[in-house]
Amino acid sequence: MIQKRPILEPQALKKLADLCAKGEHCSGEMIEKMRKWGLSEDAQTRILEKLTSLKYVDDERYTQFFVHDKIRYNRWGRRKIEQALWLKKVDSNIASSVLDAVEDAEYLEVLRPLMANKYRTIKAESDYERSMKLIKFAMGRGFTMDLIRLCIDEGVVDSDGEVDFIEE
Repeated sequence: MIQKRPILEPQALKKLADLCAKGEHCSGEMIEKMRKWGLSEDAQTRILEKLTSLKYVDDERYTQFFVHDKIRYNRWGRRKIEQALWLKKVDSNIASSVLDAVEDAEYLEVLRPLMANKYRTIKAESDYERSMKLIKFAMGRGFTMDLIRLCIDEGVVDSDGEVDFIEE
C-alpha cells in the first residue's frame, strides 16, 4: 500500500480556503477534513481561526443557506433540518436561532402540496388509515405534528377525489 505524505498546515489552509471559496461550508466539515488529513488539534484550531477571521467559514451564514435550501429544494421540515445540522456539528444556538426565524407559513407552503400529492397515491381501506399514512409520511420529512394536523384538518376532498387545501 502506498503511504501518503502527511499534509502540512499551509497546504491544508490553502486547500480549505479554496474549498470554501467555491461554496458554503461549516466549521464541523472543516474540522472533519483536517482530522482525516491527520493534522494536530492545535493546527486544526489555528487553521479554523484563520478561515473564520477571513470570513471563509461562518456557521451562521452557512446555516441560513442550508435551512433555506433544505426547505425549498429538498422539502424538509424543521425536525429533519435540525438533525442534519446536528450531524454537521453546527452549534445548537445558531441552528435554533435560524430555524426560529422561519415562519410556519413557509413550512406550510411546502407541506401542503407534498401532502396533497401523497394523498392521491395512498392505498387505504379507511380515512383513519389514510390519515395515519399521511402523518407518517410528513413526519418522515421532518415536519412537526402541529403543522401536519393543520394540513389534514384543512384538507378537503372534492367530488373527483382530488385534494384541495384551503389557502390562508
